Amino acid sequence: MNIITNNEEETFAFAKKFAETLEGGEIIGLIGDLGAGKTVFTKGLAAGLGIKNNVNSPTFVLMKVYKAKGKIKTLVHIDAYRLQNMADLVAIGAEDYFNRNDTITVIEWIDKIQSELPDNNLIIFNLAHQNKDKRILSCGLKYKMI
Repeated sequence: MNIITNNEEETFAFAKKFAETLEGGEIIGLIGDLGAGKTVFTKGLAAGLGIKNNVNSPTFVLMKVYKAKGKIKTLVHIDAYRLQNMADLVAIGAEDYFNRNDTITVIEWIDKIQSELPDNNLIIFNLAHQNKDKRILSCGLKYKMI
């Protein structure tokens, strides 16, 4: 499935709507170059989960945890850019959140560690620039249909 967004607002809006389809326990992986919209996508997802906090990339802290409203209680936002392997994820406590039915985990730069993650409930989005503003979000779904 390919989704084309023409600006950050449309990327945000798509992710906000996509949040409504989530059941809990999903790991959402985001792949894309710098500025492709990974954090904008996460902000939209957070808004769709009722999170009012300012959501920004956890580049230096590696992981941020946000309280959500409704059936999904927690959004975990991970930046894997500086991670080397699953042991690094375990060291920051990320594994504790995987597959919890009240939690959604978003991992930016998931391609650095994807091979070591559980396949169940894994949803991958590739974000790519088509031109200056337009982005293509390609979604590869495993074990879940939207």
